[in-house]
Amino acid sequence: MGLALAAVVVLALLALVHRYVWRRFVGDTTTAGSLPRRAGTVAVYVLPLLSVGALVSGRTGAPFWLQRVLAWPGYLWLAALLYLTLALLAGEAVRPLLRRLLARRTAGTREATAEAPEGAVAASEAAVAATGARTPGARTPEALAPEAPDPAPPSASTASLSTPSRRLFVARAVGGAAAVAGLGTTGYGAYGVLRGPRVKRVTVPLARLPRSAHGFRIAVVSDIHLGPILGRAHTQRIVDTVNRTQPDLIAVVGDLVDGSVADLGPAAEPLARLRSRHGAFFVTGNHEYYAGAAEWVDHVRELGLHPLENARVEIGAFDLAGVNDLAGGSEGQGPDFGRALGDRDRSRAAVLMAHQPVVIDEAVQYGVDLQLSGHTHGGQLWPGNYLAELSNPTVAGLERYGDTQLYVTRGAGAWGPPVRVGAPSDITVVELAARQA
Repeated sequence: MGLALAAVVVLALLALVHRYVWRRFVGDTTTAGSLPRRAGTVAVYVLPLLSVGALVSGRTGAPFWLQRVLAWPGYLWLAALLYLTLALLAGEAVRPLLRRLLARRTAGTREATAEAPEGAVAASEAAVAATGARTPGARTPEALAPEAPDPAPPSASTASLSTPSRRLFVARAVGGAAAVAGLGTTGYGAYGVLRGPRVKRVTVPLARLPRSAHGFRIAVVSDIHLGPILGRAHTQRIVDTVNRTQPDLIAVVGDLVDGSVADLGPAAEPLARLRSRHGAFFVTGNHEYYAGAAEWVDHVRELGLHPLENARVEIGAFDLAGVNDLAGGSEGQGPDFGRALGDRDRSRAAVLMAHQPVVIDEAVQYGVDLQLSGHTHGGQLWPGNYLAELSNPTVAGLERYGDTQLYVTRGAGAWGPPVRVGAPSDITVVELAARQA
């Protein structure tokens, strides 16, 4: 019942937003029956349908080719809708100021036009007085007045716009600026995702790390989100970027995919070419449980990654542990910290791979030195970072909780719209530092 009510509220909100966008971009700027108005009206009905189709096609088992057809326009429109709406709302503050300015200019032009004939007469009288006498046939000032220049005819400038024309000019000016800002922001955000993640470097000192492990580098990769938009080429970009950093170990901390092995297995194949001195390790994210987590765990193992399902391994001078995502709890496969960390030697440093930052309290309880997480995307689409802060202790970056440090990467891909604004994608190289080094 609660989910149904939430769905109704969301759909009603989307309908209101689309109505507002139509009014400002189409209704206020075009004439009834014109081709632009007809095209805009069709678009405001078709685009949200594509967005809904993109959102539900994967969950309803639609053919993968259909998911791909719907995904590009449907998801991109969701991002564009957000920034077009924000730009229009900013334009609401400008709209009355622009109208006022144009009204003042129009009033000033009318006053100048009304005074123009009197000025011409005064100039003529002054010219006659300066001669001291009239020459034969000279014309009196009264005779000169009819020949004074006529007021300039109304021009196309904004100063002479009538009230209806002024409103149309303002609507088109504000709408055009909002379209440039909204679509430009969306386009730049999409370019950032499709270009691939950039490398971040963070040094993290660990109190129990021995000098022999000083400078150990872990490449942290999260939230790749292979799916109907981001495919094999995206995976290859990530693999190439990781390998160029020459890490000692690779940690893939969940949300690798948005789909089944049958659909996305080929897209994940470049992961087999990941290279590091101590190998690549994997833990599940919540999205793996929407797509068959057990199959994906088997598949990444075939590709050469080492799944850590509530398990721990010794990596030289420290322990590397991994726990399943919280979403696995519905299938009896949730995180088990006791199994992963309960019987370890606490004199050794411990690094934990856990997809969601919210498990930091359990990490503190079990004496973890460093937790590596993703999940938040750094908010992905500003101002989404403020919403992410409501449900995550850390949205991005490094923070300390007691004796445990938590690092959250913004992720290497994107969920839904292949767009990031204010939260660029990254692959983070975490360099461990021994305090006594």
